[in-house]
Amino acid sequence: MLKICVNMDKRNNPAMIRIVDLKSVVKISGRITGNLIIIKIIMEVIKAKFIKGIVGTNDILKDKQDQIAFIGRSNVGKSTLINKLIGSKGLVKTSGQPGKTQQINFFLINEDLPGEKYFVDLPGYGYAKISQKHREKMRKMILWYFISGEANIKKVVLIIDAKSGLKDFDIEMINVLREYGHDFIIIANKVDKLNQKQYHKNLMEIKDELGEDINILPVSAKTGRGREKVLEWIGI
Repeated sequence: MLKICVNMDKRNNPAMIRIVDLKSVVKISGRITGNLIIIKIIMEVIKAKFIKGIVGTNDILKDKQDQIAFIGRSNVGKSTLINKLIGSKGLVKTSGQPGKTQQINFFLINEDLPGEKYFVDLPGYGYAKISQKHREKMRKMILWYFISGEANIKKVVLIIDAKSGLKDFDIEMINVLREYGHDFIIIANKVDKLNQKQYHKNLMEIKDELGEDINILPVSAKTGRGREKVLEWIGI
């Protein structure tokens, strides 16, 4: 059973609506348009925990929970973004040494709550200071996850650096995701590092290169810009 609490402003409009159950609090904003109350749900990650890391076939791939896969080049801020989404500063380990993640890590989100799912953190790719042999090993692991058909992949979050734009393996990944029918979005991260002119120029170049059929969302994992839109797209 849900309890709905509505705080009204001086004009008798809903200023804040809170839906409360026994395990979570969800805030939504609202306004009145004619005879309708328009509400925007702001869902939150209530619980998150690390489950395991894998490097190949594993029973966790077939779990009933949907998997939200996060993929991106080394040093695009992937781990920082995941931590921002789940409201934790250190659950997903970040490192000053890009390319350190060498396995596919599973994090259980909102266990025993509606929308329970896995966030899947894949290794970063393309780091120049590791051997070509190791880069190719990481590349094959990433591609295996998306094309083997073993994983219960619901959506894919592909993260790029808004400043440096698309690289060759980004394009390869986009083509693979398209070919295998994965639902994905492009996160242009680190927009806080761009001035207004650079922001519009870089985003336009990315959109021109990818085409109108691909969703691109400007985000800053540092400031939290775009966080709610990412969570909404994921379906938290």
